[in-house]
Amino acid sequence: MTEQRFDSVWDALENTPAEAANMKARSGLMIAIRDAVDGWKVTQAEAAKRLGVTQPRMNDLLRGRIDKFSLDALMILATEAGLTVEWRVGKPAA
Repeated sequence: MTEQRFDSVWDALENTPAEAANMKARSGLMIAIRDAVDGWKVTQAEAAKRLGVTQPRMNDLLRGRIDKFSLDALMILATEAGLTVEWRVGKPAA
């Protein structure tokens, strides 16, 4: 068996580089949103109200249920959380 190394767990799990990039972006946004919400020191219900989502949806976000959120939905939630999202596009390192 040949040993493989990956830059990210998503590179190992996803079938294509595009799918891995999507998952990296989604997971990064989820972590940033969760960190922002944690800093508010409020209940899930209050956090949900601030973000304009239901409490069950907030629970999915805080528990990292990444399959339940599109990249677009997470961009909107990040903005609602007061975050600024910046994208960097470039060629991969050789």
